[in-house]
Amino acid sequence: MDRLQGMRIFTEVVDSGGFAAAAKAMHLSAPAVTRAVASLEAEIGTRLLIRTTRSVKLTAAGEGYVADCRRILAEIAEAEANAAGSFGNPAGAITVTAPVLFGRLYVLPILLDFLDLNPAVQVRFLLLDRVTNLVDEGIDVAIRIAHLPSSGLTARRVGFIRQVVCGSPDYFDRHGEPKIPQDLTSHRLIGRDGIFGGAEWQFGRATKIRVPISTRLTCNTNDAVIDAVIAGWGLSRFQSYQVAAHVRAGRLRTVLAEFEQEPVPIHIVHAEGRSASGRLRAFVDFASERLRADPVLADPAKV
Repeated sequence: MDRLQGMRIFTEVVDSGGFAAAAKAMHLSAPAVTRAVASLEAEIGTRLLIRTTRSVKLTAAGEGYVADCRRILAEIAEAEANAAGSFGNPAGAITVTAPVLFGRLYVLPILLDFLDLNPAVQVRFLLLDRVTNLVDEGIDVAIRIAHLPSSGLTARRVGFIRQVVCGSPDYFDRHGEPKIPQDLTSHRLIGRDGIFGGAEWQFGRATKIRVPISTRLTCNTNDAVIDAVIAGWGLSRFQSYQVAAHVRAGRLRTVLAEFEQEPVPIHIVHAEGRSASGRLRAFVDFASERLRADPVLADPAKV
């Protein structure tokens, strides 16, 4: 008996819930399906299924074996598809996650273009402001803005962000610009829950500068903070990509650039390494090229 065909038949029996249903799905006779599973059990040396008159149930050994069968069969199908040239025409589903605002502004347009170019691909897009566990949560690709710790994940650096202090031209006309970080204590500051929402802001690279922050207005979304700063009520601190469009349009102006901390890298992260599927590799390559070409995300030291 062909071992792979036995795996396919065994998996179909589990998925269909019985031998007769599996035989019908695979266009085989019921006795052929029964013999195939029995032969597989004999070769392995253990029972995989508990048969009753109405159903079949997996044994403990069968539960582990069917998971391995699914993985092996999927890898074989992927290898065959790649060898046949379907790497140039990706197909199948991928799940992508990114921080909420970055994902909406930068990743979603890339996904839409990728889907237009690859009509056989489906994407599930999760906008989450938290670190996800790719394996446990069934995620194929994550966009992460951070210095990454060592892990078994494959990471590709695609850009950088800076932490910038911004205000509106109207605010600076009325209150002046801070020249050093310590000047912020005499300005009206707008805070937000979560990132950058602590009791102090840090500046500098070789020499760290810590400025205690007191805010009269605190918001729980970036959009609300941006609106308040554009309205001229006060100053706040952002990741550079969050306000890039407003800075280009002249609605906001950055200050204290010479006191900024080291830029934070942006990575595309996935778990499969060299065994990544064709559709996953295609998306990572496509997204990497687009993000690296964006001047907003370029390494400031190279601009």
